[in-house]
Amino acid sequence: MLFEGCLRLSRLIYTLLLRLISPVLLGWMYLRARRSGGKWQVFSPLRFGYYGKTPKPSQPVVLVHAVSLGEMRAAQPLVQALLDAGHQVLLTHLTYTGYAEGQRAFNTALAHGQLIQQWLPYDFPGAAKRFYAHYQPKLLIVIEREVWPNLIYQAYKANIPSFLVSARFSERSLRKSLRSGLLMRQSFGYFTAIYAQTYQDAVRLELAGGKGVRVSGNFKFDVHPSLDQVERGRQFADSLGRKVVVIASTREGEDEQFIEAMRRYIKREQSLDLDRRQRTLFYLIPRHPQRFEATAALLNAEGWNVIRRTDLLSTGDCTSSSLACCHTADVLLGDTLGELPWYYAQAQVAIIGGSFAPLGGQNFIEACALGVPVIVGPHTRNFEQAVNDALAEGAALRAPNAAAALKQATALLEDSTTRQHMADAATFWVRKHSGSVDRVMMGVRDVLRNQ
Repeated sequence: MLFEGCLRLSRLIYTLLLRLISPVLLGWMYLRARRSGGKWQVFSPLRFGYYGKTPKPSQPVVLVHAVSLGEMRAAQPLVQALLDAGHQVLLTHLTYTGYAEGQRAFNTALAHGQLIQQWLPYDFPGAAKRFYAHYQPKLLIVIEREVWPNLIYQAYKANIPSFLVSARFSERSLRKSLRSGLLMRQSFGYFTAIYAQTYQDAVRLELAGGKGVRVSGNFKFDVHPSLDQVERGRQFADSLGRKVVVIASTREGEDEQFIEAMRRYIKREQSLDLDRRQRTLFYLIPRHPQRFEATAALLNAEGWNVIRRTDLLSTGDCTSSSLACCHTADVLLGDTLGELPWYYAQAQVAIIGGSFAPLGGQNFIEACALGVPVIVGPHTRNFEQAVNDALAEGAALRAPNAAAALKQATALLEDSTTRQHMADAATFWVRKHSGSVDRVMMGVRDVLRNQ
């Protein structure tokens, strides 16, 4: 009784604090939306659980929450498995990049009504109640780590079973969770089952209060790149006939590092008086669309011949015009979303951003799945176990900084034997770790069978 009283008090204090700071949080989201573009609908009634004439689902739905772009990409094989099993899926997000990726990935299912997209409401008790009352999900699945106390509690109160899947939980996350006291401990305890990426994640999630924690692996190993994009990318690379280094998913503070490193390499190749088609072509792909223009300005300031992916799309893939542009380019700026398979399909080597500044790293598994040797930086806490495994398998290299990464990449361009060994190791490593989605789907079937 005392414990329940303390827990109610914790939730009450959390909700009061959330209401107090909500103007600041909403203002921050509004400014973020203005910078990045897209229809965020920050102040929409939908984000507060008011649905008006929004149609209700035609059948009980499986609710999958993928907060943003990375989680949405990780969720794709699970969402597809749910659709293939005949479930109607409600797919929710908090950011526009996640929403846009969901639209792109499942446009056919959206058109046929088998999949519904919606904003996850803000974490107020009333909004969560209205959300569940309107959509009445038969199961809630949260991707990776998006645990909102009121939303999880209201699902528990409504007898909606809930899964936390492909869950990653660092030491820092554990410390933050333990400092929050009963609130987060009980939130993790409300999950029907938790599927962790690694044994270490599972141990930390149990310490945080999780029950029924098991290790299933990382969904990112089950992501299947678009065959169409891969085929078009390889066709483009064959016609282009240039060495290509892809620098993917760069984040704030990293573009400048790589541009400085490229400056030395491009200058050296120019001094050798090589034909432009004999020179290396660098693809620089920022992670977030709000940085496309700033990165373009940095590249143009170098005086290089810079081509943008959107320019190529305007002329069509593998046309004589697009190939002519890339024959003479020094750098291609990847200013599109959802096309990493197209870029990776052309790469002899891929350097993965988000890991050359203290940001935790970005997903490198998709490049490995396509047999591309990968180089990561020193900051990979979000993928630490996967990085360590890939390094041990010979599928990846680690560099201390951007300059060293570019040096390693250009060395691999000249060493076809090592490059092929890394490519073989990468594809084998990905195949060995796949199957996480199947393990979670077994749990889904068991829970729904017992409802």
